[in-house]
Amino acid sequence: MKRTAHAHAPLLVSRALLSRLMRLYDYPHPAHPGRVIRGYDRPHAVRTARMCAAVATALGHGAERVHQYQVACLLHDLGRAGLDRRLFGKIWSWAKEHGIPTRPREWRAIHPETVYGRETETFLRQYRSELEAHGIAITPWAKEQIEMRLGYSRRLARRLRMVRPVIRAMGVTWAPWMQQVMLYYYYPEKLASAKPWVKQLAEILVACEQFEAYSNQRRGRDYYVRKTETLIDAFAYLETLQQEGVLSGGVMGTLRRLTVQGEFDAILEEARGRAFTREERRVLRAMES
Repeated sequence: MKRTAHAHAPLLVSRALLSRLMRLYDYPHPAHPGRVIRGYDRPHAVRTARMCAAVATALGHGAERVHQYQVACLLHDLGRAGLDRRLFGKIWSWAKEHGIPTRPREWRAIHPETVYGRETETFLRQYRSELEAHGIAITPWAKEQIEMRLGYSRRLARRLRMVRPVIRAMGVTWAPWMQQVMLYYYYPEKLASAKPWVKQLAEILVACEQFEAYSNQRRGRDYYVRKTETLIDAFAYLETLQQEGVLSGGVMGTLRRLTVQGEFDAILEEARGRAFTREERRVLRAMES
């Protein structure tokens, strides 16, 4: 079926392909043979990918590239396949409450002595006893939940090696830049010498993924220790990323403009689990200024 860009953020892949891609998030349960852990919050991946396609198109990327890019965005959380909602949330809520960095670059900024790529191991050496005192047994499965954040590059690479033949069988061409853009949020340094268009697509993914996450009621309750979702908080965080040099003004401006124009209203309302109030819509439409 031929699909064209349209209002309200496009889904460019067929529903059949989307279903097959989402199944790649399923993961065999390590403690229960025959049981599968269903991929966590698949709608987050879909909403993010739709937003990314809209922003990339608005910034002038061609249809073929945007189509391929949307596949990468749909799989951007693949390194978290097997996420144990209860255990993951318990670990990272505890870390957030104690002011412990949860991203590799933030961890290395505070612990520069950490060997690159060994953030998970350093975290465990430093906090094992406190985690265990908090009731978190440091099993191999718990270590995987920690690696899903502090060792994301390593875990994503393992998962991609496993599923790449399946992706090829779907008729999807997988290019190295697709993995690069998936890593940018945790490892911006890996794109220091990337082509400008790859870097921009990576920025778009970070901006849209974080915008959706800050609007996502389920994620907010599960592991962000958040009780409500506001657009002001979402844009404040994105502006922090812009100040840090992770996001550019062009990407931020385009995301803000499309948001103000209503391109993402349905997506954001779905993520929040409720419709915008009249006052929220008034604030939203005034945000561009």
